[in-house]
Amino acid sequence: MGASVFGGVVMARARRLLVQMLAVLVAAGFLILGGPGAPRADAAVTACSGRLVKTVKFSTGELRVYKKRQYACALTVAKKPGARRAMSVSIQPRGGRAAVDVGAFTRQAGPVTVYALNRCVRASGTVAGRGGSTGWILC
Repeated sequence: MGASVFGGVVMARARRLLVQMLAVLVAAGFLILGGPGAPRADAAVTACSGRLVKTVKFSTGELRVYKKRQYACALTVAKKPGARRAMSVSIQPRGGRAAVDVGAFTRQAGPVTVYALNRCVRASGTVAGRGGSTGWILC
C-alpha cells in the first residue's frame, strides 16, 4: 500500500509540472502571436525612432522621415513587399554628407540617420525606379 501512495504522489507532481509547463508555453505563444503591447503591422516596418514628420507617397512605395532630438532618420517602404527589387533611401543635412542605403530589398531600404541639430535636411527614396523626395525640411 505504501508503494501505491508513493506512486500517486509522484504522478500528482508530474501532472502539476506538466500543467505548469503548458501554462508557460501558452503564455509565451500569446506574447509571440500578439499579446498586450504587440506592435501594429505598419509599425513593424518602422525602424526609425522619433516622430514622423514627413511622408512622400509615390506609385511603388513611400518615403518616411522621422525626427528625434538632434537626429533625423529616413526609410523607403515598398507598397507591395515581396520580390527583391532595387530600392534606395538617402537623407542629407544641409552642409553635411548624405547617409545612403542602396540595394535589392524585399520590403524597405534604410533606416539611415544623420545628425541634424539646427539643420535642414532633405531626403529621397526610390522603389523599382519610381521615387520621391522632400526638398529641404525641418528648417
